[in-house]
Amino acid sequence: MMLSASPSMIVRSSLEEMLDSLRRRDEDEKPKDLPPALPARPTSRGRLPPARRSLPTNFKVDSDGGTQECLPSGKEEAKRKEKDLGVRRNSFGSKKTKREQNIESPYVFPPEETKIQLTGGSDQAATVTSSSALPSRVRDLDCDDNIIYFIKKKLRVWCRLPSGQWESGVIQSTSGECAFVSLSNGNVVKVSTVELLPANPDILEGVDDLIQLSYLNEPSVLYNLQCRYSKDIIYSKAGPVLIAVNPFKSIQMYGDDLIAACRQKLLDSPHVYAIADAAYNEMMREEVNQSIIISGESGAGKTETAKVAMQYLAALGCGSFGIEHEILHTNYILEAFGNAKTSRNDNSSRFKSRVVQLADGERSYHIFYQLCAGASTNLKERLNLRIASEFKYLNQSGCLAVDGTDDAQKFCKLMEALDIVHICKEDQEHAFSMLAAVLWLGNISFQVTDNENHVEVLADEAVTHAARLMRCNPDELMLALSTHKIQAGKDRIAKTLTLQQAIDTRDALAKFIYASLFDWLVEQINKSLEVGKRRTGRSISILDIYGFESFQKNSFEQMCINYANERLQQHFNRHLLKLEQEDYELDGVDWTKVDFEDNQECLNLIEKKPLGLLSLLDEESNFPKANDLTFVNKLKQHLSSNPCLKGERGSAFSIRHYAGEVLYDTNGFLEKNRDPLHTDSIQLLSSCRSELLQLFASKMLNQSQKQATSVGHMGVLDFQKQSVGTKFKGQLFKLMHQLESTTPHFIRCIKPNNKQLPGIYEADLVLQQLRCCGVLEAVRISRSGYPTRMKHQEFAKRYGFLLLDASASRDPLSVSIAVLQQFNILPEMYQIGYTKVYLRTGQIGAVEDRRKQILQGVLGVQKYFRGYKARCYFHELKKGAETLQSYIRGENIRRKSNIVVKWRTSGASKTLNELQGVIYLQSVIRGSLVRRRFKGMRNLKVHPENVKPKQKHGRKISEVKELPSSLVELQWRVLKAESTLEQKEEENAALREQLQQYETRWSEYEAKMKSMEEMWQKQMASLQMSLAAARKSLAVDNTAGQPGRFDAVSSPHYYDSEDATSMGSRTPGASTPAKFSSSTHEVGAGRDTNGTLSAVSNLVKEFEQQRQTFDDDAKALTVVKPGQSAANVNSDEELRKLKLRFEMWKKEYKVRLRETKAKLHKLGHSEFRRKWWGKLSSRAS
Repeated sequence: MMLSASPSMIVRSSLEEMLDSLRRRDEDEKPKDLPPALPARPTSRGRLPPARRSLPTNFKVDSDGGTQECLPSGKEEAKRKEKDLGVRRNSFGSKKTKREQNIESPYVFPPEETKIQLTGGSDQAATVTSSSALPSRVRDLDCDDNIIYFIKKKLRVWCRLPSGQWESGVIQSTSGECAFVSLSNGNVVKVSTVELLPANPDILEGVDDLIQLSYLNEPSVLYNLQCRYSKDIIYSKAGPVLIAVNPFKSIQMYGDDLIAACRQKLLDSPHVYAIADAAYNEMMREEVNQSIIISGESGAGKTETAKVAMQYLAALGCGSFGIEHEILHTNYILEAFGNAKTSRNDNSSRFKSRVVQLADGERSYHIFYQLCAGASTNLKERLNLRIASEFKYLNQSGCLAVDGTDDAQKFCKLMEALDIVHICKEDQEHAFSMLAAVLWLGNISFQVTDNENHVEVLADEAVTHAARLMRCNPDELMLALSTHKIQAGKDRIAKTLTLQQAIDTRDALAKFIYASLFDWLVEQINKSLEVGKRRTGRSISILDIYGFESFQKNSFEQMCINYANERLQQHFNRHLLKLEQEDYELDGVDWTKVDFEDNQECLNLIEKKPLGLLSLLDEESNFPKANDLTFVNKLKQHLSSNPCLKGERGSAFSIRHYAGEVLYDTNGFLEKNRDPLHTDSIQLLSSCRSELLQLFASKMLNQSQKQATSVGHMGVLDFQKQSVGTKFKGQLFKLMHQLESTTPHFIRCIKPNNKQLPGIYEADLVLQQLRCCGVLEAVRISRSGYPTRMKHQEFAKRYGFLLLDASASRDPLSVSIAVLQQFNILPEMYQIGYTKVYLRTGQIGAVEDRRKQILQGVLGVQKYFRGYKARCYFHELKKGAETLQSYIRGENIRRKSNIVVKWRTSGASKTLNELQGVIYLQSVIRGSLVRRRFKGMRNLKVHPENVKPKQKHGRKISEVKELPSSLVELQWRVLKAESTLEQKEEENAALREQLQQYETRWSEYEAKMKSMEEMWQKQMASLQMSLAAARKSLAVDNTAGQPGRFDAVSSPHYYDSEDATSMGSRTPGASTPAKFSSSTHEVGAGRDTNGTLSAVSNLVKEFEQQRQTFDDDAKALTVVKPGQSAANVNSDEELRKLKLRFEMWKKEYKVRLRETKAKLHKLGHSEFRRKWWGKLSSRAS
């Protein structure tokens, strides 16, 4: 019967059965020697045809649904696809479709064409042709741009100049196939119309996403990136790919504020944070492991981009001092031990051979230079470290420092990072010992002993230090480096090595120790981060691997690095270009393929068996007499048909990689591939007392034993037969396995110039990188494809409730179609596949918004209904609780009442007895009072003559009568006295407080008085000194021996001013009054002198009297006791009065002192003039 497109069909379709049989057959025919294959991508399970498509008319199913005929004509299908083949202008290379069966690959690809014999009920046979990857050339989107329209309208275009550069200009005129274009610099050039491409309008200049460009061509993309780069906007989107252009400088576009904005979905522009956030959200939502793959050439900024991504993921963990903090600090460790300076990059991930071999101008791993520069003195003594220039492994390139980098400071940060990730001090010491041992191994020298170039090790300090650090016997170390033991039957013969063999053995040992140390360090970091941490089972992997390299001299290391980049590019093509288009084709979606540059041919050249480059290299490495030239000849012989290989003269060959053609020099290829780490070296490491070296040797032996068991080797000692290339390929396949199990997110780093300078944008270099990494093809697929896709079941489950017609068919396909039609999504904006719904960009938004709106409405209704139910339930509970509380409270009150009644009943008898006793006592007292009163009245009657004391007796009688009232009054007085006592106590407290205040104030007064007294004493001393000086001067003048003799005359300006009496203005010896002679023959002069002396004497007497008076007054103030009341003593007022009195006397005293001084000066000057005239007259005579 014919298969109908019934929506209710639930049995397996014929297409599903056919695809399952293809997959089973592919698994049966898979080669057995392949490495572990990745899980195959799930094949399409076609349940139902799309709404606008129908199955082929010759698609039949038998009656029982078990066997089927499927006859989509293979020839017709091939013809239809061959019509699309061809070369279009501006395409980026045609996709290679030829697939070999013996290609070793980490992926599982279905065969290109498989024929299956299906036997139906009518015994008819059918041939099913399945083509999984037949390409179809498509017209490039640039060709869809109507350049003829631009020529006619004379619009702005891009034109390719003869130099190959693209320039923008405006078409001035045309002549046949030529056009005259006015460039932006004003020049007019004549170009062919074939070299013209449309330019985008100005409004699209510098857009965030290249998908937004109206015309997607090379110059438009280059110009858009350049516009953003000139504004320090280094991130752009190319569909699902983030483009990061290295600015070669610090840019302020990171930090906590931007992280918070990205977490709150406030950041719309492209950024590494956005990629990391998308990976995190998808991991949490889909519960699928994620990967962020950062690729690009060496020096493009991959390492810094990885740091930024890790910074954001650490911030999502909200931990500044938790595991996120530790993860961020692992960067310092991994960079120090894994990165080095190259000619193109100061911080590049490197191959382990860099330990022993350096090119000019390059450095080894950062850790060696950091250790030599930043280690403490004690550590250097323990490790016998010296400066970096004294080690041959470091000084061979002539480069020991990096501009702008402080190795000592970097070492301090490294030590801090090791502590943060919990690497103990003992392990750190062991790691540094291994590094020092590697450096000293490089200093070991050899001496040729015979004509056959055999050598022996020179026993110098290098051997001694290396052996001590490795904790082995120096003789055993020398023997292992200069000889090689060969198994000859049951005996082992020691063979002396040649000079080159000895050097290779030494270098192999150094490389092995360093590589094992790096692996051990990574293992320790992972163990440290796992301790006590909760694991969720999901992860985000960030891949930062060495980038594509092409130097003037490229060797084995560059070939391995470029091979790894070829695999990563294949992964990119697979997920963004191949698989997406294969999904469209397998799911029956109308799709015109976008061509891209497939690098499968290059991978076949390198890893194909048995005639791939690595296979031939291993084969030559096992031949004793093979050399690098024989290897090149074998490549030319067996691989010359591969278009990616180009033979060169001599021992060189070229490979056309995805990023460009690279010339390789095969000198040293075989030796580097052999990695001659002999069994003698492993046995030496096993005999060392160093725990790390023993661990490294045991791991190597265990690994080789497993390999020997798995591949049937003769013994463990043949482990070295696995070459470096084979090991590298195995590790690369393991990496690709891990990446294939994740959802990838791609970041393409672009190097804008080779000079590593900011602000320089080399368009040719950028264009080459864009072409190589397939960014433009990814944009085309994203723009013309269907980025939103969901399975019918998921789509129906998520949006089926939005349907207004509940009677519609509920199968997933019908629900999907009904939802799309209900929301009026145009037919060209979606397609219905066999298993999925495919939507163009932006179409799912309306459906999703409507879903959110309805869900919010449903949540609102549910909220109110649940609130109503909760309130009803609450009221019921409240009512029950109140009823229960009323019963409980009533019971409690009743219990308390019964207790009171019982207490009153039991205490009534006791109270009655007490009352009776009180009444009895009152009766006795009252009887006694009455009897006393009666006796008094009787005495008055018996002795009536006692009239005089009648008044007194009457008073006693009245007192007796008023005795009860007196008791009451006494009680009242007692109460009053108590209240009065309380008042007095309060008053006493207030008085004590006041007294304390007075005492405080009095202490302040005493301090003031003391300071005043000191001041007065100083002033008095100053005045006294002045008077004493004046009196002494006058006394000397009066006792002069000869008349007219003048001993000393002091100038008036030597004497202090009148302010000398002020406090602190003078010191006792600061100034001495002038001396005047009082001896004169003239009566007037004597009389003046006597008068002046008497005036000075009076001043001295007055000074002494006033000083005594003021001292007494001050003492009188200080003698006042603190207990005196404020009314009797007013210290402030007395102090002010005393001060005023003193100031007035001092002012008056100064005036009289000044007058006396004036007299003294006058008397002194007249005396001097008389003596001077006397001397002058005597000389004249």
